[in-house]
Amino acid sequence: MTTAEDVNSWVQRYQNAWITNDPDDVADLFTEDATYEFVPNDPEAAQGRDEIVAQWMDSQDSPETWKFDFEFLGFVKDDTAIVRGVTEYLDGSPTYDNLWFIRLADDGRATHFTEWYHPREGTGEEEDDDVD
Repeated sequence: MTTAEDVNSWVQRYQNAWITNDPDDVADLFTEDATYEFVPNDPEAAQGRDEIVAQWMDSQDSPETWKFDFEFLGFVKDDTAIVRGVTEYLDGSPTYDNLWFIRLADDGRATHFTEWYHPREGTGEEEDDDVD
């Protein structure tokens, strides 16, 4: 059964991968058949670890351009956790409120990851409602 400690560990590893942008660090987060949804019910979700890593490498953030804080909120099922985060970009981009659903396998890797993110009004450059 997944615990809060498992979830916190996974998010810390996610942050490390975000900092290093190392394909091995990213791959270590996900099972071979994982799904990564950039928005709920994403028709263009990354399917499989190799595709997740490839998309991550195509859209890297430099580690000096952001700060991220998170809070584990609880479980919606035994293996699916909810995490609330705040991503503050330091390069003039908006600050984002994040909500993540993370389903973890017994080995601590994610089988399914869904993120919701929304720019905070009045932060960074004004953008359309369509967030990339």
